[in-house]
Order: sequence, then structure tokens, then C-alpha cells
Amino acid sequence: MCRYPIARPRACGLLLLATFVCGVFSSGSRAQDPDALRQWGQRYEREILPLVQSHCLECHQGDDPSGEFDLSGFLTADSIVAKPLIWEQVGKRIRLNEMPPEGSRQFSDPEKGRVYAWLDARPQEDECRNLATDETQAWYKGFVMSRRLTKTEYLNAMRDLVGMEVDSRFEIPSDGAGGVGFDTNGSTLFTSPIHIEQYLAAADDLLQRAFDDPDTRRALLPSFEPSMEVTDQSRAALARFGLRAWRRPLGDGELDRLMRLYEFAQSQTPSDAGSTPRDESTEPMETSWPTNALNGLRYAMTGILISPNFLFVVEAEAPEGGVQRLSDYELATRLALFLWSSVPDEELLAAAAEGRLATEAGVLDETRRMLADPRARALGENFGLQWLGLSHFLTSAKPDVEVFPEFDQALAQDLREEVVRTIAGVFQENRPLLELIDSSTIVANGRLARYYGVDAEPDADWQRWDVTSLPRGGVITAGAVLMHTSYPRRTSPVLRGRWLLEEVLGARVPPPPPGVPPLEESVTEQVVSLRVRLELHRRNPECAACHNRMDPLGFGLENFDALGRWRDNDHGVAIDAQGTLPGGQTFQGPDELKQVVLSRSEDFQRHFSRKMLGFALGRELTKFDDCVVDDCLEALAEGEHRSRAVVETIVTSFAFQHRYFKAAEAP
Repeated sequence: MCRYPIARPRACGLLLLATFVCGVFSSGSRAQDPDALRQWGQRYEREILPLVQSHCLECHQGDDPSGEFDLSGFLTADSIVAKPLIWEQVGKRIRLNEMPPEGSRQFSDPEKGRVYAWLDARPQEDECRNLATDETQAWYKGFVMSRRLTKTEYLNAMRDLVGMEVDSRFEIPSDGAGGVGFDTNGSTLFTSPIHIEQYLAAADDLLQRAFDDPDTRRALLPSFEPSMEVTDQSRAALARFGLRAWRRPLGDGELDRLMRLYEFAQSQTPSDAGSTPRDESTEPMETSWPTNALNGLRYAMTGILISPNFLFVVEAEAPEGGVQRLSDYELATRLALFLWSSVPDEELLAAAAEGRLATEAGVLDETRRMLADPRARALGENFGLQWLGLSHFLTSAKPDVEVFPEFDQALAQDLREEVVRTIAGVFQENRPLLELIDSSTIVANGRLARYYGVDAEPDADWQRWDVTSLPRGGVITAGAVLMHTSYPRRTSPVLRGRWLLEEVLGARVPPPPPGVPPLEESVTEQVVSLRVRLELHRRNPECAACHNRMDPLGFGLENFDALGRWRDNDHGVAIDAQGTLPGGQTFQGPDELKQVVLSRSEDFQRHFSRKMLGFALGRELTKFDDCVVDDCLEALAEGEHRSRAVVETIVTSFAFQHRYFKAAEAP
């Protein structure tokens, strides 16, 4: 039996093309000229429909169409005009020679030419300065509610505001993923009583520890001036902390409410005419805040940290609704959440206050400063790990200890850190984006470098190592990825091939049907190579189309075992790392596999740009966002594929700097 469904042997290649995109690409016309679009649909009826009828309809119509895709719904010009993006993906798969599947009636070269010419003639509309609105909500999810901070953003923000980490015993609930696969999607960020309980407990504990620590208290509070009123100084301290936490200046009314919390806490503190205990050798007299003032400040600051103004990404909306530009403070917040997964620092808030974020040059200046900051590590740790499916690697990586007794958490930590530093470093150092596919260097400490076969001292710190002579470099051959795409006891060309298609090239692969037995149970009991077992597994033509796409890519990585180490044989059977793609292209081993992927570099760069844009916007992407992705590809091409072209295109885009709001309901 097959592990992944495909068309029946005679089925048309359009089956998978359509089923892959039906749940991903929305319907709706993109044509600017209705007459041109109508003519495009009529051309389908004349030139393309006969091909569909002769190659496809036998299996793709009726009560039980193959792949649950009924092509009888695409027999008129109007039906084509309604869902043009589906056919864009159809053409892509045909161009890759992945469809029609092996065993089906193939398109001749002239027939392919007719399909390509028709697809390339589809009218386009300039939608680069539009956002989804109420009128398009039947198709697109273009606006989102004011989402809360994700777990990662919350923990980073608390660290950056207070100067200490939240104690790990406070278990902030993890977040689900949505949109294009990231936890920043507002539609998935619900808030439960458990969240509120943990936020309150974590804030109270963190501020207590910070106020008890002389060094942290100096960073958290301004110096105390004995000659000034304590109340005035406390109000100023709350205004300063509130500006950082709420990412905007506090209004007088908001400060008044915080001061009531401050006064309440003071009233619960015994009168103290003196100062808090201090270390005379390290703490100057002028920083000695009275105990009751410190208690009041801690209580009021706790209120700041459990306020929706901190916990949520609040973006003010005009009563009339519509598309509007974010304020400079709101844009500063978006920049910080995107690049640092945290809140703005004082310098970014100053740029907002001075109006420097109102210009493209100002936004780019701050973006470049932020990318050079160590906090940009978050692009690797938050965006990067989610992109590669490694968010839970430390808990999900569980090689069988009987087969791999050498695996331990120290190795897992090193492998995870390699991925984080690799992706973050590409942006911090403005390296070519394609280095994520193939690079002559790796980022590793001495222990991991030796694990990979580099001549290094075991205690060497994290650095770049030359691996020109080794089959390493890029995320495809990173140990964490290779372990993530393996089973506990063995490698899996299927998992690795599917990972490459979906996470690197942006292709879609349907899940296996229910009830399919594991590979070991579905083929011969004879001890043979994994390649032979997989070939037996996909003899069924219903398995072949999907596995013919995935397995060859995965076989290119077979020289790496389930722990990501190089090997030449598997249980005495020589490794065969050759792959043959559906179009007939062959390659051998990981180095040539990377060249195959690089030959589809536009697919990778488009997919990567879409993923990063979805992460930055915190919502599902719409047809209006395609322009931003196109601009990213153009900027990459013009800028020697340097990675910052993607970031800079996103932060200066209309979509990043604007938002659609619903109009306020009438009272």
C-alpha cells in the first residue's frame, strides 16, 4: 500500500496540482481589465479545455473523482476566471515534469506549449498598495484582531524591560501556529485564565527579584534625588517604565491610575523615614529610594506588566475604519517584534518620537541598526526554528538510545544552537540568502565541529569553520534537520524529501491516507537496503507520483545517519545516495542535491520571502501581499541575493506599515 495518495494510473497530472492548492490559494479575480480576463477564459475553452477532456476527465469527474478533485467544475470560461491561481500552480508542476504522473498519458511538447502560453497570458492587476477589506473577506483574511504577545515575545520583552529572565517555574502556555505556519498569527493567540495567572505571578516575582538586586535596580529606576519630591520622582519613573512597556508615551490619566496603585501599596507599607538597606561600598547615597516608595513602584510596575497595553499589540483605529498607516510608535513595535521578538528599545522609541520612522530612510536606518544588534538572534531562534519545523526540537528529538547510545541533550543543544546562529548570522552579517542552501562554512563550537569531522579543539567557542572539503554547509545538512527528518531508529528518505519540498521549495505534499501500515510492515521481511524497501513500497502506481517527487531528494541525504553523522554504509549495505527526479535529472549525494535545489532558487527565495512576510505581519497572506513577495525577489536579484533585501523590502512595504480596521459600530 502507498503512504501518500495520488491519481489512478491513467489520471491527469492536474489532480495533485489542484488538490495541493485548493486549500491554500483563494479564489477571486486578479484581472485589472475585465475584458482581458474574459478573453483569457474564452481562450481556455478553445485551447486548453480539449486537453483537460482528453487527459483528465475520465478519472476526475463523477461521484468519486480521483483525489476528490472534480474537473467537471472547470469546463467554462467563467469557472476559470473565478479561480485563476489554481492554474498558475498547475503550470508550475507541468514545467517541473512532475505531472502528469508516470503511467499516465503524457502531454506532448506542443500541448505543453499551449498550456504555458495560455498561463503566461493571464491578465494581472497592480494590487501592491491595497489591503484586504470587508468587501474581500469572503476570499481573504486581511485584517486581524489586536493580538497578544506570543510566549517568546513576552519572555524576551520581560527580559529586556527588567534586565532579568522570567523564572522557568512560571510556565507560560505555548502558542499554536496559524497563517503561514507561525505563532505570531493573531487568529490563534487566545488568552486564557491560565495566561493571566502566570503573567501576574511571573511579573510579581521578576520585579521582586529586580528590586532586591542593586545592579538591576539601577537599570530599572533613575537615580534618586533627595532634593526632589519622592512622589514626583516616582511618577517620572513610572512614565519611563511605562513608555518602554507600552511602547508609547503614557497619558496623564493613565499615569494618575498607576499612581493610585503606587499610593495604595505605600499605604500598606510601614512608615519609613530612612532608606532601603544598601551596600555602602557599591551604592551611592543618591540612589537610596525609600522603602515605601520602592514598594509602591513595584506594585504599580506590576500593573503595567499585566495591562493589555503590555500584553497585547495595541494598534489604535479611527472610528471610521478603513486602511490607515500605523503611528510611528506602532511601527516601532512592529519592527521590534519582527526583528527582535521583543519590545522597542529606547533608541527605537526615540526615533518614533522624533518622527524619523515617518520616512523610508529612517525606517531603514533603524532596521540596519537592529539587525546588527545581538537581539536579532531572534530571527534565528523564533522565525528560523519555526520555519524549519524545529521549534520543539529539544523535546521532540528522541533517537532510540538502544541504537544511538551516544545521543544526549548536550548534543541536541549544540545542534539547535547551530541552526539558530546560522540563520541569525545570515541576516546579522548580511550574507547571501542562498547560503542557507549551500555554504562553504558552518557555525559551530569545537565540540560540534569535531562531531562533523572538522579538525577543531573540543573547547573552541562558537565560530565559523571552513567546510569546503566536507559535505556540510546550509540548513539542508544541519544535524538538527537531519535528526528531525529521521525516525528514532533509522533515517527516512521520505521524511527528508518531503521536508525539502515543503519547507525549502514551498511545494505541497498531501498527507498519507489513514490506515496505511508502516514501511516495515508493508514490504518484504527480507533484510534489504532502505532503497529497495521503498522501491517495493511504491510499486503501486497510486504511490508513485508522490514518492517519485520525495524519495529521490531524500536519497541524496542518505549518507547522513539519524543523528546527522556521515556514513558510507548502513548495517553493512553500501549507501546509494543517487536520486533521479521525475524529469529524468540525476544527482549523487548531498553536494549535487544542493545544486538541484539551487537550480530552483527562485522557488526557494519566493517561499522564504512568503514565510518571512507572514511571520512579520502576524496574519494569513492574501493576494495583495503577492506584490511584496515579488518585490523581495527583485530586491534579492539586484542586491547579489544579500539577505537584508528581504527584510528591508518587508519593513518598507505598504502591508507592513498599514492596517485595515473595521468601522466602529453605531451606538
